[in-house]
Amino acid sequence: MATDSSSSVSDRIVSRGTVEDPIFEITETSVTYDDGETCVLEDVTVSIDRHEILGIVGESGSGKSMFASALLDAIPDPGVLSGDIRYHPPDGPPVDLLELTDEERRQFRWEEVSMVFQGAMSSFNPTMKIGAHFEETLKAHDKHVSEGLEFARELLENLYLEPERVLDAYPHELSGGMQQRALIALSMVLDPAVLVMDEPTAALDLLMQRSILTLLDRLQRTYDLTIVFITHDLPLVASLADRMAIIYAFQFAEIGPRDEIIGNAAHPYTRALLNATPNVDAPLDEMQPIEGEGPAPVSVPSGCRFEPRCPLATEECRTTDPPLAAVDRDRTSHRSACHHPATAREEIRLNFDEANDELESASPVEPSESAVETRAEQTSETPLLSLDDVAVHFTEEQGLTERFTKDPTVVRAVDGVSLDIHEQDLVCLLGESGCGKTTLGKTLIGLQRPTDGSIEYRGQDIWEAKDGDGEIPYDEIRSALQIIHQDPGSALNPNRRIADILSESLRHTHPNIGRNERRRRMHSLLERIGMAPADEFLDRYPHQLSGGEKQRVALARALLMNPDAILADEAISAVDVSLRIEIMDLMLELQSEFETSFLFVSHDLSNARYFAEHGDGRIAVMYLGEIVEIGSAERLIHDPRHPYTEVLRWATPDLELDSMGAGDPPLREVDVPDPIDPPSGCRFHTRCPVAREACREQRPNLRRIDEGDGKAACFREDPNHEYWDSDPLDGAVEQPEEFAGD
Repeated sequence: MATDSSSSVSDRIVSRGTVEDPIFEITETSVTYDDGETCVLEDVTVSIDRHEILGIVGESGSGKSMFASALLDAIPDPGVLSGDIRYHPPDGPPVDLLELTDEERRQFRWEEVSMVFQGAMSSFNPTMKIGAHFEETLKAHDKHVSEGLEFARELLENLYLEPERVLDAYPHELSGGMQQRALIALSMVLDPAVLVMDEPTAALDLLMQRSILTLLDRLQRTYDLTIVFITHDLPLVASLADRMAIIYAFQFAEIGPRDEIIGNAAHPYTRALLNATPNVDAPLDEMQPIEGEGPAPVSVPSGCRFEPRCPLATEECRTTDPPLAAVDRDRTSHRSACHHPATAREEIRLNFDEANDELESASPVEPSESAVETRAEQTSETPLLSLDDVAVHFTEEQGLTERFTKDPTVVRAVDGVSLDIHEQDLVCLLGESGCGKTTLGKTLIGLQRPTDGSIEYRGQDIWEAKDGDGEIPYDEIRSALQIIHQDPGSALNPNRRIADILSESLRHTHPNIGRNERRRRMHSLLERIGMAPADEFLDRYPHQLSGGEKQRVALARALLMNPDAILADEAISAVDVSLRIEIMDLMLELQSEFETSFLFVSHDLSNARYFAEHGDGRIAVMYLGEIVEIGSAERLIHDPRHPYTEVLRWATPDLELDSMGAGDPPLREVDVPDPIDPPSGCRFHTRCPVAREACREQRPNLRRIDEGDGKAACFREDPNHEYWDSDPLDGAVEQPEEFAGD
């Protein structure tokens, strides 16, 4: 890279000094539909400084994507963009964006301001190679193709990609992280001054998200970019941004320097959002969801937009919409749309501040001399579910010619996993996309037949029961093992009412009860999970529900089967950050009431920590089809023993300002190896910062941890292993015992 990675956000702020140099001036800008009756962005006035990174945070449907589209005058029809948007190029007079001709607008987009969309796969033509996309873009803007491709190669290298391989590949031949980085390079190939990024990492796991943010920080300094980064994930963008803007109900609620927004927010919504965000460091009891949900465009409150959800609301808040005004007279850069900013700061304390106070006052905790066993390890009863050396391999489909000329390609999704789940147990599966979490979960509940090994339910082999050989009928086993899918919208039939969707479960478990009794039971459960009035919800269709409400229906449908175990497959990743704690709390309450066990699949350590600690459960870390570490959430977060767990801890953003500049990832390689051809020995050795020759040659087994709970599959847990006498691999640190992922 052209610049030193040790530079930080504060370095950029200092380098800009106090001289205002706006690249965008947005004044009283709105986006309306239905002849002005429906407003999805209202009277936004804000300036974007040249060479800054502005993070814009908001819940789904708050208007943040409309703001992104407004910066390119790309509002989808029949939307109407009004107001004043002025772009200040490096040379020449300001450009009135709303007065451009079609040809001027075409040149403005991508050459001056470029956009990176959320779904990389949907942004590429699947029938064209990546290189062809670059060529097409260069030709469309009358640029020299060979020079442009040379710049593209430079960009791809700066994004840790092999240029020739990527340019010659079709989109489906690249991983999600590689696709997203290729899309970033494509958006920059015309050397724009501004990069607008609309949820660019939402579809990626945390490690790749954090890695891409590190790369963006470098690209911003290398190419003097201005970046507008739009997301629902506040901690993620906080590690990158110079300034942050919080958008709520189609207006900016607060805007200011990053440190002020995180450490001294003045709007109740901002402070509530900070407290609602799952955090690896904050006290669990202090994390609280935001009650209610944001208003729809057709039902916006007459006063403050946040008033119906605000614990500090007064009569003034109900009648008068507060302006976005300076919080302190001597700091005009920090503005908040709140009538009572001082009261908000005083009454709504930030939970991570309390975590810091506790850490400062707490005395050091000495590790126990004996290993601490988790609840599941202490019991000797027959497990509810038991996997023994389970492997799941998939054979890719071949064409007619390939069947005669090539051996079939085998994907090793799960490879040699053993795991027990007991009655009312809770296990969180944590790892990157493609590591085998979902496949293992589906195998555990009998949806996927293992290639090797066995899976038992209460001592009965599930697949022997499927074949008609067993004491417990297969139908009974399948009824006892349920699933909650990642996307509740696609899991619910859009053509059926909620009452009909839930009735299917009751017809299966209670075929003899009548219609009125079924409705009574559904009514009772919906009331219990917070969907009141239940009769109104029962008669709705899925599209009439919010994301959180859809997920509650999916949970209710699973519980109506009276299951012994539920696979929650990324069950909260599709809902807003402000609702995740609420959904997890609900799942834990219902686990106790219905006496069920949970296998909770997640790529987010903060979510897994909250769920596991509240549920007295364990976290199992997966990598390329194997469990590499398992133990309590507290031990994994504060004393990770596998280098990959340390990397996941690094990748988990928190709200501690001193630790936000995390620097480069503690990895030798960013991308995950292909599961078709996994590395020999320890599968993590190709990326591990402390790998040695022994790791390349031998495969470590899960080994019980000394002075701690759980197990880890790492040679460093054995002080007598030959690992300590073998040579470090290229790029690995010389003193692995001193390695710390944080």
